Amino acid sequence: MKTLRITLVRSLSGHPKDQKDTAYALGFKKLHQTVARPDTPSVRGMVNKIRHLVAVEHAGDEGGE
Repeated sequence: MKTLRITLVRSLSGHPKDQKDTAYALGFKKLHQTVARPDTPSVRGMVNKIRHLVAVEHAGDEGGE
């Protein structure tokens, strides 16, 4: 399955609670943290909601099937 590497590059302070909750749901706890998430429609929707706060890279395949 394809994987996305998502990095939180902007602070969450001053942003609406729903955007903060989305960042926490993706697994962010601090600034400049990078998480790997599967490239699914639900994850892409969350990334789209906070696209002004994150940087996204395609990490390629995970598992090598």
